[in-house]
Amino acid sequence: MHRVARFFVGLALCGLSMAAGAQSACKGTVYLTIDTGSMSAAELIAATLNKHDVKATFFLANEKTVKGFASLDDFWTPYWRARVAEGHAFGSHTFDHGYFRRDLKGGWVSYETSGKPARLLDARSVCEELNRAQTAFRNMTGRNFDPIWRAPGGRTTPNTLKYAKECGYKHVGWTDAGFLGDELPSDRYPNEALLKRALANIRDGDILMMHTGIWSRKEPFAPMLDPLIAGLKARGLCFARITDRK
Repeated sequence: MHRVARFFVGLALCGLSMAAGAQSACKGTVYLTIDTGSMSAAELIAATLNKHDVKATFFLANEKTVKGFASLDDFWTPYWRARVAEGHAFGSHTFDHGYFRRDLKGGWVSYETSGKPARLLDARSVCEELNRAQTAFRNMTGRNFDPIWRAPGGRTTPNTLKYAKECGYKHVGWTDAGFLGDELPSDRYPNEALLKRALANIRDGDILMMHTGIWSRKEPFAPMLDPLIAGLKARGLCFARITDRK
């Protein structure tokens, strides 16, 4: 009986040692962030993350998708619930996926969505725009966003950043090397070139940015996520959520 107990204790210690070794093997940490888009590659991205046991950070807006439903419609509830169960992080990408163009007198912010006249937002309206996405996500998953957000296109203004911070959201951009280029035209920026650039330039601390699908790109970038993760791991880089940063 004692021999059996010692055997299992030995296995446990061995497992702890291997885990410690894996952690010590990390030569740096990078942060993969994924913005909603057409959702054409949503399932492939999820499968790739699971394959490599990578936790990412998703930024959600209510965008048109290839399924005919917006990305925060009930249709996508099973998808987002599955990602929550997997332990990813989530933040607001605004609800309407509009662009914060500029600050105006009186504290207003010019906010422009595709095909519509610009709207003027004050502090309360900015918070409402961020929180509308959170409300939809919570209704689907029972989970609030983490206290983070990303402006569409990364376009912010001083007032926008201030108002978002006042209602509990910290803005998260991306680093130059972390721009994976999946929204660029594929005839000028083919997948192989984007992958090669990323593997050569990404370093410890970089924030990577891609989308769940881009309408305008003819050659989807998402299949490159598999070799990208494998290549960065081979260089000793580990992946973590934005919320894990110290």
